Amino acid sequence: MPQFPGTVPNKLPNTGTTIFARMSALAAGSGAINLSQGFPDFDPDRALVNAVAKAMRSHQNQYAPMPGLPELREALARKIERQYGAAFSPEAEITITAGAAQAIFTAMQAIVREGDEVICLDPAYDCYSPAIRLAGGEPIRIPLNAEADYAMPWDAVKARINGRTRMIVINNPHNPTGAVWSAEDLKMLERLTKGTDIIVLADEVYEHLVFDGKTHQSVLRSPKLAERSMAVYSFGKTYHCTGWKVGYCVAPANLMEAFRRVHQYEVYCVNRPMQVALAEYLENEEAYTGLPAFYQAKRNHFRALMEGSRFKLLPCPGTYFQLADYSAITEEDDDAFALRLTGEHGVAAIPVSGFYRRPEHRHVLRFCFAKSEKTLEQAAERLCKV
Repeated sequence: MPQFPGTVPNKLPNTGTTIFARMSALAAGSGAINLSQGFPDFDPDRALVNAVAKAMRSHQNQYAPMPGLPELREALARKIERQYGAAFSPEAEITITAGAAQAIFTAMQAIVREGDEVICLDPAYDCYSPAIRLAGGEPIRIPLNAEADYAMPWDAVKARINGRTRMIVINNPHNPTGAVWSAEDLKMLERLTKGTDIIVLADEVYEHLVFDGKTHQSVLRSPKLAERSMAVYSFGKTYHCTGWKVGYCVAPANLMEAFRRVHQYEVYCVNRPMQVALAEYLENEEAYTGLPAFYQAKRNHFRALMEGSRFKLLPCPGTYFQLADYSAITEEDDDAFALRLTGEHGVAAIPVSGFYRRPEHRHVLRFCFAKSEKTLEQAAERLCKV
């Protein structure tokens, strides 16, 4: 019998929305703790919120320039140079977007043409394939090596590259697995794309969520990759404000010109007062340099709380997602178990099979630990009873 109010169906409904939205809706309807969709349950820094309010009161409420406010793009150019040693023109090579998903979609529409092939790594964030298909391309889904902590399958990638390969999409740190690249991975991508016209679309929204002393291996660190890459970032992931939907894209001028031709007719420009506030807040370097320690502490706390459970926690060197193998609990597929976990135990998680082209039921769920200590403690208490 369900222990929590509301009802949970016996299969995931196909409502046309993403699996993340569906699981969040089920969590809300059943009163479950929501560790499914990737958003914090705590507020952004009050200083950032106040800066937005100040911008609104200062009459900064009309259209921003199409590529974004100059002061924000200039602040980002300085940040990128400090972090990655790469110089990008704020005028021609940085564009502010309505979130990272819009930047990904725009890059696909700008670059991919009918009949092009685009390589993605499975499990993959769910917006990649639809964006490729809408541009007329064909997604080529290559599985990460799940038996080796979701390592990059470089031999398989090399084997699938051909004259139709237009783009390779990478996500580092990786959602949902939490895997992060090594410097050798970056070199391998350099070697595979050398002498080709392949564009790299790098989803780096979790750039600051890399743990255990590791360094984020951005494509912007490599001059050879930077000249063929479109790198996408998210203020929402960095500053705990996912609902603001503000991100940005960094690319060489020739690629950014194509990007902006699409961007101007999609959204034209992005929320001005938030751009004003973000430009000011970026000067506070500690707000992002302190993120690895902040989220590593949350990861460690959640993992410690789960030690008494029957879940086997997989390695998590990055992102704010923790994968857990539940094969010691049940042989149910992950859709069914995620639903039962929500309805009977009051904790919502994401079935990892939903990130694959074809469902691969490996008995693994994804939990989001971007939550308050109280939320994590309450969720772990329930999970330890499963």
